[in-house]
This record gives sequence, C-alpha cells and structure tokens, in this order.
Amino acid sequence: MSSQRIGRREPRIRLEPPRVDSDGQDAADLASAYGLTMDPWQSDILEAWLGRDGADRFTATTCGLSVPRQNGKNALLEVRELYGLCILGEQILHTAHEVKTAAVAFRRLASFFENKEQYPELAELCDSVRRTNGQEAIYLTNGASIQFAARSRGANRGFTYDLVAFDEAQELTDEQQEAILSTMAAAPSGNRQLIYMGTPPGPRSPGEVFPRVRKSALSGEERSLCWHEWSVEEVGNVADRSRWYETNPALGIRLDESFTETERLRMTPEGFARERLGWWSDFATVRAVFGAAEWEKCRTMTPPCPKEDEKICYGVKFTPDDAEVAISVATMQKGIPIHVECTEFRSMSDGIAWVSSWLVGRKEKCSAVMIDGRANAAALVQRLIDDGFPKRAIMVTRTQDAMAAAITFRDAVRNGDVTHFGQEALTNSALSAQKRSIGNEGGWGFGSGRFSCAPVESCALAYYAVKTTKRHAGRK
Repeated sequence: MSSQRIGRREPRIRLEPPRVDSDGQDAADLASAYGLTMDPWQSDILEAWLGRDGADRFTATTCGLSVPRQNGKNALLEVRELYGLCILGEQILHTAHEVKTAAVAFRRLASFFENKEQYPELAELCDSVRRTNGQEAIYLTNGASIQFAARSRGANRGFTYDLVAFDEAQELTDEQQEAILSTMAAAPSGNRQLIYMGTPPGPRSPGEVFPRVRKSALSGEERSLCWHEWSVEEVGNVADRSRWYETNPALGIRLDESFTETERLRMTPEGFARERLGWWSDFATVRAVFGAAEWEKCRTMTPPCPKEDEKICYGVKFTPDDAEVAISVATMQKGIPIHVECTEFRSMSDGIAWVSSWLVGRKEKCSAVMIDGRANAAALVQRLIDDGFPKRAIMVTRTQDAMAAAITFRDAVRNGDVTHFGQEALTNSALSAQKRSIGNEGGWGFGSGRFSCAPVESCALAYYAVKTTKRHAGRK
C-alpha cells in the first residue's frame, strides 16, 4: 500500500542567517511534553528562528513566514512563545489584526497554564492570568509574560518586550508598527526578535510592512533576516493538484484535497492562487508610487525664475511619529509646468516655533499652506494664527485631501506636468515611496519605503494646494 501523500516540507524560498547552534530541538521537546507535536516543516522553521551565534545571541532578529492559511502558522508560533516564556523568561507581545484572532491565541496558550491536572508544572509556574477584554495577558513566576492585543496606533506604548509577534502580518501598517517597535528599544534580555507571519496581501489589504520585509529578505540587504515562503511564481493552472502539495506543507496532514477543490471552485483563479498557493501578485510586490524613469523625466536643471504673477504654495508634512517635518514649495506660472522643491526636512526636537516662523516669514507671497500630521499639525495651525499668518491661507489635510493630493501628484509626474531639480533627499523619498491604503473606498496615500515619504508627500501637498486654491497672494 502506498503511503499517504503530504505537502512539500521544503519552502520555495528559504533564507536563513548562518548559525552555530539552535534552541529549536529544545523548544520542540518542551512542546511535545505538553502534547504539541510539530510537523517536520514547523520544526525546520523553529530551528532557524531559534538559531544562535557564537555569542549565544539570536542570528535571526527578524523572521518572516508566508504560507497559505490553515497550514499551522499559529501552532508554530505557540511553540515559540511557550519556549520563550518557560525557558527564556521573555517579555512577549502577540499582536493580530483583529481582536478575535488575538483572543483565540490567548485562550489556546492560557489553557496550558490553567490546567493543574494535566499540566501541573505549567500551572505552578503561572502567577496570574488577566482576562480583561482586549488586554489579555499571562504572567509567570519567573518574570516572563505575554500580552495579546489587536493592533492600533497607540497600542502597548509604555511597555517593553523581547519578542514581538505580528500575526496576520499582511494587514500590518507602518503606523501600527511604529507604535510598537519602540517598545523593544530597552528589551530586558537584550536579545530581541520580531516575527511576521501571514499570507500575500490582497488588493484591499492596508498593510505596507509585510511586502517590504519580503522585499528586504529577497534583496539580501539584511543579514539577520530569516524568510520562509511556500508560493507559486504565477497564477498558472490552479487545478493542478501537484501545485497544491508544493505550496501547502500541511496538505494531507490537517488539510485535505476535497475541500481544497471546493475552494478552487468557489474562488477566482487569482484569489485561489493567492490564498491557497501563496502567490504574491504584482500588487503585493510592486507598490512603488513612482518609476525611476518617469521621475527623472521631470527633472530640470533650470528651475523657473520668480515672477510677479506666480502663485506660491507650501506643503507641510509631519512624520507619523511627529519626530520630523518636511516643508516643500510649489510655484505656478503661466505656460510652464508647476515646479516643486523640498526646502526643509528636519527633526522636531526644537519644537514647532521654527516651522511657524519659517512660514510667517514668507506669508506675503504665500497663497496657501497645506498641513498634514497629527498633534503637531493642530499645534502649528494655532501657532500660525497667533503669529499673524492669514487664516484663510491655511489648509488642513483631511483623508480625502491626502488621497487627492497623492493621486494628483502621481499623475502629474506621469504626465510630465511638474518639474523638480533632482534633490537627493526628495528623489530618495519619491523612489522609495509605497502606496498606503487609506479610507474605505480603495483610496491610497504615501507610505514609507527605505526612506521617509515625508519629503515627497509635502511636495504633493504643495502641488495640490497650488492647483486648487483660489487665493492668490499677489493679487488684491
């Protein structure tokens, strides 16, 4: 009798930092003692995640896993977290896109520490379990803890962690990640690790982070980044069952052919390829706003000379963490494309006063200033008004304005309706900018890539302001 067919153990893409040792087998043995039997592919990944160098530190400080749904990602993470709590004494944050997903993971792990009859050692190790909705946590007597939370802009500020796990990583936005990463700056163990687990993002997925982590892994630019991916390179023949087994390591273990066939019949070929075959579409891999060639075509060595009848507007963009600000200018003259320049990109360590002073000094020729940001934006508006800047010249960006500014500026670059003179900071910002989903209607704005998107976003605001404002400072 032939043995049952099971999914491919080896991922299509496997990138792992060199290691001299690993805690992987110890973690697997601990899990096995409490009834958690790992699949061979899960054991392989655990070996990489818990690999150590000669200084006994993790070789993989960032770990990424892209595998189709229901293959066992969460069971793998459960083993990693159990080992981190019981043996390594880590402070852990487990985050998910939805509250219910985080709650399921919490209940599963808590069941090991609350069953005195079946797991007496773990129950003895447990100090307390918090069940407050949205703030679930487990605290151990060895000082370790794990908190479970759905992601938000201000989630878990004020806490410190050794390990942060991003479940449903395809939905993770830059804003959410930025609110969390600072919690690892003073990690108690000094041995930090980030884990991103998910599936290829779909067309309406808001996440910018997971595709960027993947891109970084494939480029080889991060030596401490570990990446495993079960996937196909193209949609291809989705009815070919051999491709199902190539991309689903748990097929024949906890997944079966019959329901996979049902999925295929109910989904579009692209949807099935993404959800069940791990296909990273062009949308997921190429989210750049501008192409290098089209941006270069807009470069000019002779910016327009100032004229009496020109219209001048400024764009001010504060970074999501309010740590930096970019200021750009757009000038409009008859018969030539609008010209943009990024005039300032600085830290906010000196406060808001200099920004107001800079703009007030140019108010006589400024038709409008468009401002986007969080708390600093509101503070700047009030400061400008107090300092005598014309109130009617101040435009505060709303969500629909941010979307319109991004799309308008993107189209202007594509159509050659704008010029710039090749500033390095602005060019780096523009060519690394990613599309970031905003609003509920499929709109997008700028998201950061390798460089901050603030300089190019401030240019877009200035361009949009000079195109739309009816105010002209040079006219009565």
